[in-house]
Amino acid sequence: MGWSRQGVRLPFTDRAEAGRLLAEQIMPLRLADPLVLALPRGGVPVGREIARRLDAPLDVLVTRKIGCPGQPELGVGAIAEGGDPVFDADLMRRVGLTERDLDETVRRERAELRRRIEAYRGDRALPPVKGRDVVVVDDGLATGGTARAALAAVRAGDPARLVLAVPVGAAQTVKALAGDADEIVVLAAPWTFRAVGQWYVHFDQLSDEDVQRLL
Repeated sequence: MGWSRQGVRLPFTDRAEAGRLLAEQIMPLRLADPLVLALPRGGVPVGREIARRLDAPLDVLVTRKIGCPGQPELGVGAIAEGGDPVFDADLMRRVGLTERDLDETVRRERAELRRRIEAYRGDRALPPVKGRDVVVVDDGLATGGTARAALAAVRAGDPARLVLAVPVGAAQTVKALAGDADEIVVLAAPWTFRAVGQWYVHFDQLSDEDVQRLL
């Protein structure tokens, strides 16, 4: 698929390789007391490599997509633990939805959010982010809905510096998220973007057990 802007060969072999390459781009930021928060499931193997390189703690920040009723794959918003739902206002207008129309969907996704938090952390709380440099990590950005919800939730905790780190993201999405983080570190931002998995040779689906093992 060619070379990215940073000279990284695409596609990546797997998420672990992408994480190691991404970590090298994050190191020059000289983050203070960093905390790495990975979006499960796919962001966790990427975040693990970054946390190792930064010698930083790794944890998960659980997010859920809010799908359009009748078209669950069409994400009209997202929610992250500790935050309120974040909706795509333009898309909601186009499909003729109001936030009230999504009350039941949001309720179900909150329940699944709680289930996954318990599965990944048990009764342990999310580490405090106040005054810390926080790196939010995912394995890629397509529409950016879950990343936007995650960044909003972390920002509400008053971090010193908020960094979004992804190996690859749609160019339009990276540009749209510029105001949501203090820094965005991305290895490749192609304009033609169908799905995150197209940029990896090995892009296996991960289970809750995989996430628990990686943590």
